[in-house]
Amino acid sequence: MLDLIITLLFFWIFFKVLKLVFKMTWGIAKFAVSLLFSIAVPMLLGCLFFAGGLLILVPLGLIGLAFGIVKHCV
Repeated sequence: MLDLIITLLFFWIFFKVLKLVFKMTWGIAKFAVSLLFSIAVPMLLGCLFFAGGLLILVPLGLIGLAFGIVKHCV
């Protein structure tokens, strides 16, 4: 009987820790995406106004990376 109780407590703690891990991963992913967007959007606008050519690929790549991170985490 004691083994059953200990096993149930172990699984309960395991699922609580798993839930915490997913919350932390989602929070880190949101932070990374916010950082990428805060870098990429001004670069995109600057490239559109001044360079307008090959340099536009860098911020578009960063935005694509941000979307990829979000899609992978969801």
